[in-house]
Amino acid sequence: MKLKSTVFLLSSFLGIFLVGSAHAQSGENTYKQVCASCHGAGVLNAPKLGDKAKWAPLIAEGQVILTAHGYVGVRSMPAKGGNPNLSIEGFADALVYMVNNSGGNWKSPNAQTIAAINKEVEARKAGLNKK
Repeated sequence: MKLKSTVFLLSSFLGIFLVGSAHAQSGENTYKQVCASCHGAGVLNAPKLGDKAKWAPLIAEGQVILTAHGYVGVRSMPAKGGNPNLSIEGFADALVYMVNNSGGNWKSPNAQTIAAINKEVEARKAGLNKK
């Protein structure tokens, strides 16, 4: 019986680890598929992955603001990084990956943070539509 309990515990921890790794990996994958073409080379002054000086003022805006504004499109960056099928969660995880590789320490957004990002997205869209 003890062996079964140990196997169950190990498999549970492995499952949690794999789910966490897959989630964290999705940000990196999205970065590579969508963001790297600009943020890898600095196209149109996009802050390059790893450039702490360029990312610092953006990181200081905060996770909700930076994610929402980037998702809607900001400066020379198109909405959703140019991928119309990118979800807010996918975009947010890619941004977490870039921030964490550029001097920041953000967590993948939880439901409360996603709700705040969605609210800011709507406010940003409303403000852009008034111009």
